Amino acid sequence: MDNKNVKSLSVFFPCYNEEANIQRVVDSAIELLNSLNIDYEIIIVDDGSRDNTGKIADKLASENKKIKVVHHWPNKGYGAALQSGFKASTKEYVFYTDGDGQFDIKELPLLFKYTADYDIVTGFRIKRQDNFIRKINAFCWTTLANCLFKMKIKDMDCAFKLYKRKIFDEITLKSTGALINTEIFARASNKGYKVYQLGVHHYPRTAGRQTGANIKVILRAFKELFALYRQIKDDM
Repeated sequence: MDNKNVKSLSVFFPCYNEEANIQRVVDSAIELLNSLNIDYEIIIVDDGSRDNTGKIADKLASENKKIKVVHHWPNKGYGAALQSGFKASTKEYVFYTDGDGQFDIKELPLLFKYTADYDIVTGFRIKRQDNFIRKINAFCWTTLANCLFKMKIKDMDCAFKLYKRKIFDEITLKSTGALINTEIFARASNKGYKVYQLGVHHYPRTAGRQTGANIKVILRAFKELFALYRQIKDDM
């Protein structure tokens, strides 16, 4: 595996009620990162879970000095979880994927070879394992966001992304909800950062329950999208 461009890496997992998944996900990450002989840290962001996610995360951290945990209480939202992950990251590069295990972290090295020429390397789901309604919502959201910000992102909210950490020293994020990935792309694009996209595999959820399709969350995200558009337009 070629990781000559990435010498140090923060990996984090935003989690909400993932007690059935987080151990497996973290174990897979440790196995991969140790095989890469890379300077790394793992961050688990427990976003106010009501199950045993937080306790499991704390136990993992107590057993491995490379693991640390950020706790939110109460639940603050997906965007807030990502913001906490970025803020807690200390390495040159930062990668995140969700704690539900729907992506295979062993595909992470595929992203490394593009870091010499790009600031953000983002996956897009080759065959998205979600229901029809979620797919339609995602298509409409991505199409609208691309039109507003003149971008060409294939899969806005694919949770398999690698960033140069310095990006988050130079952009200020405001979203605490579902807008977060669109906000990062829009603000980074406005600063001239370059994005590369490649296909990654997406797997059915084997345990736990999806929480992102709440109608209130969706409506709030659309309201915030147009507010973000006005902010970035004013900055240009």
